[in-house]
Amino acid sequence: MIKYTELTAVKELANLTYTMWQMGWDEKNGGNISYLLSPEETKVIYCDQTPRFIKLENIPNNLVGHYLIITASGSNFRLVKNSIETTVGVIRIEQEGYTIVAGFENNNKPTSEIYMHILSHSSRLEVDPTHRVVVHNHATEISEMTFVHELDDKTLTRSLWGMITECIIVFPDGVGVLPWMVCGNEEIGKATAKKLTNCRIVIWAHHGILATGSSLNDAFGLIETVNKAAKIYMNTFDKRITTGITDKQLIEVCDFFDVTPRKGIING
Repeated sequence: MIKYTELTAVKELANLTYTMWQMGWDEKNGGNISYLLSPEETKVIYCDQTPRFIKLENIPNNLVGHYLIITASGSNFRLVKNSIETTVGVIRIEQEGYTIVAGFENNNKPTSEIYMHILSHSSRLEVDPTHRVVVHNHATEISEMTFVHELDDKTLTRSLWGMITECIIVFPDGVGVLPWMVCGNEEIGKATAKKLTNCRIVIWAHHGILATGSSLNDAFGLIETVNKAAKIYMNTFDKRITTGITDKQLIEVCDFFDVTPRKGIING
C-alpha cells in the first residue's frame, strides 16, 4: 500500500498544473483537474485520515463507488506541486454525495466545479470506457476567440479545423460550445455533460476550455491543439489572403489518416 501522493497520476497532475500556470492558462486559482482512479490504483492506496462526507444531490449511478483525484477549491496551480497534501485529494463518490478519504489537509475541499467534473466523468464513461481525465483551464487564445466568433459547435469546429492540418486528426469529433454561464453551478455542469456525449472538448465562452481523455497527457494535448489553432485564427482573421484548409483538403486528410470527422461540419 502507498500514500496517494506516490501515485504516478498524482505526480503527473502536479507537474501539469505547474506547466499550465507557466503557459499563462491558470492564473491565481483558475482551473481544475480530476482523474478517475482505476480499480488497480484504488487497491494500492491507503487513506490516513478520518473520512469527511459532503452531501451532493443528483449523483449519477455509474460513478457511485468510484474514486476521484481532484484539485482543491482555491488552489493556485503555481503552488500545487509543492503542496500536494493541501491542494489535491481523493474522494469516493457516494449515492448522496462524496467522502474525502485522503488529502485536502487544513480542512480544504474539492474545487467548486466538482459537480461539473462528476457529471463530465459520468457522461464520457457512457461513450468511452477508457475515459479517465477532465482538465479545465483558461487557455488564452480560445477564450479570445469566443469574443469574435459565432458560438456554436459547427462553425467554431470548422474554423479550428481550417487552421492546422492536425486539428481534424486530433479532434475529429469537434468541439462543443456553451454561451457564458455562471461557473460552478448545476446548470453549467449539466450543459457541459450533455455536450460531452458527442465530443471530448467543451469551450465555455469568455471563460475557458475543458477537455477529457484517457490520460492527463491526452486531455492536455487536446487543449494545446485547440488553443494553437485559436491563436492562429486570432493572429490572422483580419489579414488573411487565403481561406485556410478547404473541405476537400480536410476530407483528403481524413482519408489518409483513417479518421471519421463529426457529421454535418464539412461537405463531401
